[in-house]
Amino acid sequence: QVQLVESGGGLVQAGDSLRLSCAASGRTFSSYAMGWFRQAPGKEREFVAAVGRSGSTTYYTDSVKGRFTISRDNAKNTVYLQMNRLKPEDTAVYYCAAGNFLGGAGYEYDYWGQGTQVTVSS
Repeated sequence: QVQLVESGGGLVQAGDSLRLSCAASGRTFSSYAMGWFRQAPGKEREFVAAVGRSGSTTYYTDSVKGRFTISRDNAKNTVYLQMNRLKPEDTAVYYCAAGNFLGGAGYEYDYWGQGTQVTVSS
């Protein structure tokens, strides 16, 4: 069992940066692939980024490539999402998730946080 708590969301202007954090409970954090997803009002949840167990493998949805960076610190049981050059279309609730497989589909993840709101004004 893993419990995930996101933090770091907020209201920023277009072009600004934010770093989201997701703290995990338990001693098995390093055994999980970690992902970030987001859901905008009226839209379906979408994949943003994922990182493998060791942190050496990452991948991103096309719309955030070159702007967002996912990383993890297994000693701190934390995964991060550094978001640069934010755009209004990045506005959403951001969720972190833990799973046994490194993938881009929500069903591949077993544990989810409660989400943190990111709002980007134009």
